Amino acid sequence: MSDDMSWTQRNPEYAPPEIDTTRPSIARVYDAILGGKDNYPVDRAVAEELNEAFPDGGAGARLNRAMHGRVVRHLAGMGVDQFLDLGSGLPTAPNTHEVAQSVNPGAKVVYVDNDPIVHAHGGALLADDHRTVVVDADVREPDRVLTHPEVTAALDLDRPVGLILHAVIHHIVDAHDPRGVVETYKKAVAPGSYMSLTHFTSSTAAARGLQSVLMKALGTGQLRSLVEIAGFFDGLDLVEPGLVYLPYWRPDEPVTAPLDIAGLLTCGGVGRKPTD
Repeated sequence: MSDDMSWTQRNPEYAPPEIDTTRPSIARVYDAILGGKDNYPVDRAVAEELNEAFPDGGAGARLNRAMHGRVVRHLAGMGVDQFLDLGSGLPTAPNTHEVAQSVNPGAKVVYVDNDPIVHAHGGALLADDHRTVVVDADVREPDRVLTHPEVTAALDLDRPVGLILHAVIHHIVDAHDPRGVVETYKKAVAPGSYMSLTHFTSSTAAARGLQSVLMKALGTGQLRSLVEIAGFFDGLDLVEPGLVYLPYWRPDEPVTAPLDIAGLLTCGGVGRKPTD
């Protein structure tokens, strides 16, 4: 890809080199749902389909992003000073590096995504931030991610790392061994590391209606039960309050009960790798 990043200032419908705008991308659809501008008509069409199937107005995506900020802030406050944000998507506030570095200015962050537009935008955004890098790689190939020269240059995997897997694993169907993918990342990081994972649940009929739309529009997307999602944390010590619906994970404000459909869409938790 060219080093010329001037395209980021052009018409939002302009497609930079190597960006296929005829097919939707997970990162750009998520951006469209959040009301961003880094997406194309094909992505907005999928976002509309998803909203028809699950009419929450994007609230579920915003809840996921809000938990993201709370998790990173918590981990940075616990002394974690390096983060591996897997399937990071397009830069969306609160960004991992912004939150982590607001707590610890020396924190290092590696974003990983296989969408070229994420790499391009991230490179432009982080040109002057030498503690943060964006790596063009596929989360489903953990061995390649973990040995990528930019990852190994930025992170010391012999020290605790904050693994971030937010709204990612439900895009890996069972046939592609999501448990194996997660296990590889967990085994690679040092004791004392943390993993934060959020995942669509199949606990409501409204949520279950999303799966067929995801598969049809994106070719990926598998909702799982709370028990199945809890299995991704095997071998880790869950941090309080455990695996919960996103509004209940260390909220900044009181949570209104009962939860609406957006609040019941996704669950998440944080687990710590034992040190003994």
